[in-house]
Amino acid sequence: MKWDDLRIFLAVARAESISGAGKAMRIDAATVGRRIARLEQELETPLFAKSPQGYALTDAGLRLVDHAAQAEQAVGQAVADLRGAAQGLSGVIRIGAPDGCANYLLPQICAEICRDHPGLDVQIVALPRVFNLSKREADMAITVSPPNAGRLTVQKLSDYHLHLAGSEAYLAQHPPLRSVEDLKGHRMIGYIPDMIFDKELDYLAEVGAERVTLGSNSVSVQFNWVRTGGGLGVVHDFAIPSAPHVKRILTNEISLTRSFYLVRHIDDRRVERLNQFAELLAQGVRREIAHLEAQT
Repeated sequence: MKWDDLRIFLAVARAESISGAGKAMRIDAATVGRRIARLEQELETPLFAKSPQGYALTDAGLRLVDHAAQAEQAVGQAVADLRGAAQGLSGVIRIGAPDGCANYLLPQICAEICRDHPGLDVQIVALPRVFNLSKREADMAITVSPPNAGRLTVQKLSDYHLHLAGSEAYLAQHPPLRSVEDLKGHRMIGYIPDMIFDKELDYLAEVGAERVTLGSNSVSVQFNWVRTGGGLGVVHDFAIPSAPHVKRILTNEISLTRSFYLVRHIDDRRVERLNQFAELLAQGVRREIAHLEAQT
């Protein structure tokens, strides 16, 4: 079994498509298909089942993906060791995160880490769903609820706060909001109800809003609606400094607290470069939330 074939196998498992793997590895899709076929022939078992949704791992593929990911981490660790500790972290680390965290916290945190570790490449995958670390979609993931199944380690990173907010322009066009009762008749911005992937994200249910006038599965879209005067929405306090004309309202009546968790595959505890990065990431998240929330 060749390492290059395992790398391609991992790319297909993560992208769930031949073409997506080819783009990620910068090789043509036909070559990816041939290499997967060769690997399946060598192992005498199918690794993927093709469906309209893409390439799904078979039971054999699920067993192999763990070993392949461990091999990938071992190679990365070997490269890091040979380059020497003085050069810092190196290689590629991929983080999955909900798009609020991915848009308003991780860019500056990861940029700072990479400045201190020039050999390190960081990839942020911002998706409004739960990441599957068993399929090695990412090396680690930030979540808003601690998972209760799987071979995973969970570390609480930090609490964060959310409030109802609106743009100065929108608020100026409407009567003053003095109580929750005054929200009736306002355009409410939030998640599309049937696309809420975690109960912790059902903010408007706590506010008591009966209707989502402007809905999106993306926190960034919701925040831009608030910023541009589309209506009122529950937003992260740490996002507000990026839009100076967005103001919190009814802060005494509506104040939500949530938490971020760092989730990793349990086998990665032995990978020192991931341990070091996870610690830097955790420190950065705590520091950045405290810094940004202090500005609201």
